[in-house]
Amino acid sequence: MNNIRNLIANKWFKFGTASFIYLLWVIWMQNFWLLLGLPVIYDMYISKKVRWAFWKKEGQKKTKLVEWIDAIVFAVIAATLIRTFFIEAYTIPTSSMEKTLLVGDYLFVSKVTFGPKLPNTPIAFPFAHHTLPLTQSTKAYLEWIKMPYKRIAGFRKVKNDDIVVFNFPEGDTVAVQLQEQSYYALCRELGKENVLKSYDIVVRPVDKQENYIKRCVAIHGDSLKVVHGQVLINNKPQQILEKLQYKYVITTDGRQVNAEFFQNLNVSMEDLQSSYSNNQYVLPLTVENYQKLKALPFIKSIVKMESTPGERNKNIFPHDPKYNWNEDNFGPLYIPEKGKTIKISIDNLPLYRRAIEVYEHNKLAVRNGKVYINDQEATSYTFKMDYYFMMGDNRHNSADSRYWGFVPEDHVVGKASFIWLSLDKDKPFLSNIRWERLFRMI
Repeated sequence: MNNIRNLIANKWFKFGTASFIYLLWVIWMQNFWLLLGLPVIYDMYISKKVRWAFWKKEGQKKTKLVEWIDAIVFAVIAATLIRTFFIEAYTIPTSSMEKTLLVGDYLFVSKVTFGPKLPNTPIAFPFAHHTLPLTQSTKAYLEWIKMPYKRIAGFRKVKNDDIVVFNFPEGDTVAVQLQEQSYYALCRELGKENVLKSYDIVVRPVDKQENYIKRCVAIHGDSLKVVHGQVLINNKPQQILEKLQYKYVITTDGRQVNAEFFQNLNVSMEDLQSSYSNNQYVLPLTVENYQKLKALPFIKSIVKMESTPGERNKNIFPHDPKYNWNEDNFGPLYIPEKGKTIKISIDNLPLYRRAIEVYEHNKLAVRNGKVYINDQEATSYTFKMDYYFMMGDNRHNSADSRYWGFVPEDHVVGKASFIWLSLDKDKPFLSNIRWERLFRMI
């Protein structure tokens, strides 16, 4: 036992162990410039020429303050590495993924499943996303160093029906006073000049754009279509999702449904309070909840809400009068794939313009009915990245790819993996814990 303790305490054993772990990390990162860190490790354990822990006085006994500083520095470094390369905590803020994920679910997002994405802005305040705590618009990061997109090896790529956390594609520009809304949607509604006059505007790099969570219904190379609310991938219906919701108009014979009945169906008070009028409820329902309500004797009818085919919703991607698409009738749309070439024309340019111009950083212009990319007339384009199409499981209450288009691969953060806590905001403390959802894999 003493021999083992002596071995562990040996400075060369410590140096060898630390160097081996560091070398594995360098190989994973595929950046061999990081080998320059080995002399630092050697100095920390063997030569000790540099006082790396500058807050300690050499030769003096550790004080409580120094111990606290040691603990804080170690915790910040360890937590930052874990958050960057392995897992990150995330909270479900809206009902767009109900009933698969509920408002108040606290979950861990796996970075290693699809491979960790290295920060574009590595100099940042610890644990803050894009804004410093207690401020409205002060950046929590510095742009002195900007790194290009790089993703290191993961276990696999994004698959159809994965639940994915990603940086909001339209979050590159934000109106500070209305951060929950898309800047581009505001410009379409109010006009760009009015938005610039009325709001403070900030521009964010990809890794500092707001985090969203949705289901990946289509991956690169797929063809997607939505017909009467049914998602078709390559002309085949999407697999049946048990918790999928649509909005329904529920008509009663004049009696109201008991609130406790709705609570047992996990219908949120927010949905319920704004739903009843003229003997009708307008509520999102799963197939299971639809059947339970239909069985009540005083329910006269339950009709699924649906936008009329061919009726254009101006808020729906690609926001062009040529495309009479809405949230229930959408497409067909090809999802771009890295290395694949498609024909480009004035007709289909609205579908791919943002991908070509914004996500892949090309100069794009239309002159005399012709498309020019980087000042060269173009009739085709080869994509540099893979793209995905994301939708919420609460289909009539989800701002998703139907509204803002593709999610580029460099926006993918990780896979939703594990719920560790779930709190119901409609219930008082202690009784608000959803015990059945704790420590549940997604």
